[in-house]
Amino acid sequence: MAVEYRKLTKEDLFIFIEMRINQLREEGAKENIDLKPALKDYYSRHMEDGTFVAWLAVDGEKIIGTSGMSFVEKPPYFGCPSGKMGLLSSMFTSKEYRRQGIAKELLSRVVNEAREYGCGTVQITASDMGVLLYTDFGFVKNGNFMQYKL
Repeated sequence: MAVEYRKLTKEDLFIFIEMRINQLREEGAKENIDLKPALKDYYSRHMEDGTFVAWLAVDGEKIIGTSGMSFVEKPPYFGCPSGKMGLLSSMFTSKEYRRQGIAKELLSRVVNEAREYGCGTVQITASDMGVLLYTDFGFVKNGNFMQYKL
């Protein structure tokens, strides 16, 4: 196995979206709509304007791992004076490639993208499986995170 890493391109979007949906299924999401058109629209628009970047792990021609970072901005605060934040998503490694350091390498690459973009913080809603990866990397839990569904 010779895993290589490269940035997501528009040509990769179909497979990237399939892997994102597989990730959501694996995390227990309930499918009640076809999410593919909305994902394609989101990724296309935000790759174009530079507010979404993703890295891929590739074995030969096969994409085996993904990571994504969306960049958002909110009013600056003491913990993030730039107001720029990275929202980590799409962290997924195919089952047969797990526990080989691939996710850690993908995470490192998108975190570096956030740093270069000027983000002061990176956030994620972690799956149970991902918690160890993120805590080992240096992420800390924020017990006050809340969400209101509209």
